[in-house]
Amino acid sequence: MPTDRDLHLNVNVLGSGSHAAAWRVSENGPFGSLSIHHYQQIAKIAERGMLDAVFLADALAVAPNPKLGPSWALDPMTVIAGMAAVTERIGFVATASTTYNHPYSLARTVSSLDHISSGRMGWNVVTTHDDRVAANFGQPLLPEKDSRYDRATEFVDVVRKLWDSWEEGALVGDTSAGLYADPDRIHAIDHSGDHYAVSGPFQLPRSRQGRPLLVQAGGSEGGRDLAALHADAVFCAQQIAEKSKLFRADIRRRAQRFGRDPDAIAILPGLLLSIGSTEAEANARKRDLDGLAGDDRVVERFLGRFGITSADVELDSPIPETLLRAIATSTKGPRGFAEAARDLAEDRSLTVRQFIERGGGGHRLVVGVPEQIADTIEDWFRSGAADGFNIMLDVFPDGLERFVDTVVPILQSRGLFRREYESATLRGHYGLFPEVHCASEPRSQAN
Repeated sequence: MPTDRDLHLNVNVLGSGSHAAAWRVSENGPFGSLSIHHYQQIAKIAERGMLDAVFLADALAVAPNPKLGPSWALDPMTVIAGMAAVTERIGFVATASTTYNHPYSLARTVSSLDHISSGRMGWNVVTTHDDRVAANFGQPLLPEKDSRYDRATEFVDVVRKLWDSWEEGALVGDTSAGLYADPDRIHAIDHSGDHYAVSGPFQLPRSRQGRPLLVQAGGSEGGRDLAALHADAVFCAQQIAEKSKLFRADIRRRAQRFGRDPDAIAILPGLLLSIGSTEAEANARKRDLDGLAGDDRVVERFLGRFGITSADVELDSPIPETLLRAIATSTKGPRGFAEAARDLAEDRSLTVRQFIERGGGGHRLVVGVPEQIADTIEDWFRSGAADGFNIMLDVFPDGLERFVDTVVPILQSRGLFRREYESATLRGHYGLFPEVHCASEPRSQAN
């Protein structure tokens, strides 16, 4: 695979870190994930490492068992406002669900942050899959999955129409003539669909980058079509490089079917990391964190996702058919996570315990020295298994500092990653020109 592509690296921030025990060891204390200082510190470190963006997940319900640790409590949109104020180049991607938002209000929030950050904003499009969320919004049950993705596709279409309702040059600012904006270049969208009726036009002009970056996270059929139709980048769960190549090829084929340039979509698997100066140190770091989280609780929490318990399996025996069937038939959680777990579980040489320790829950886990981390990133990138990664560190800020100070220089020395920012916008980091589109022009749609 040629390497004239750009490697993209985001840091995915999950509270105090991606490990369940991160809140117990973070230098920012057990409540660091409730402090804007924590996130500003992360953003500054990420910008020092020339990363593309800080990526923020979201959840709309309390953690299943708050005794064991925090859920992602702060609204990512609010947090990004604080991070943008102390940085200049790093981009931001906020997760927001199409299931429990409205297109106009979300379009306004994201666009407002895009202006505040001078064109550094992106939106990660998701549908809600946690059954517990429905009751928080006055519903007995979540909408069916197909309905959620139908709604999501129309939701994103409305948001893009709103962002496109101001033509390039609509904002004039002629103080002498008293002309703030040209009304002939501002258009109503008059959208009337199965789920939404929105007249428009939008109340904000285009930002410095044209429109915010669109990221999609979801591996189901509906999610893949949504990504191929609208996304600039796809956040996915992939365990095996060959499987990731197939996923990337599938998204690219769908994009072509919708009349899009497949090279304009970056595939970004999640990559969980524990980094040490030696292999022994890295393994000890991971082992100590697992011990703090409670090894038994980690196992039971993982198996519980598939409706079984440790009584149903022998932890130190090869993966049994019971677990394979449970993974294959799972209807809980994101489809992409279940498929990634299935891909790894097909390696029958692994014991159940090893399967769980290797990140069987979804994202690929690498525990090792900086050179090993860099090798993994390079192998997947050069082979076409990925266009970059959403890096997930075990503990913040220490884990991110290790990545920026030890792994990034190796990637730079291999000619794989930038040594300085060449753009001031997030779309620019992804090599995408500011998108100029008029709401009255036709847009490619799913067949």
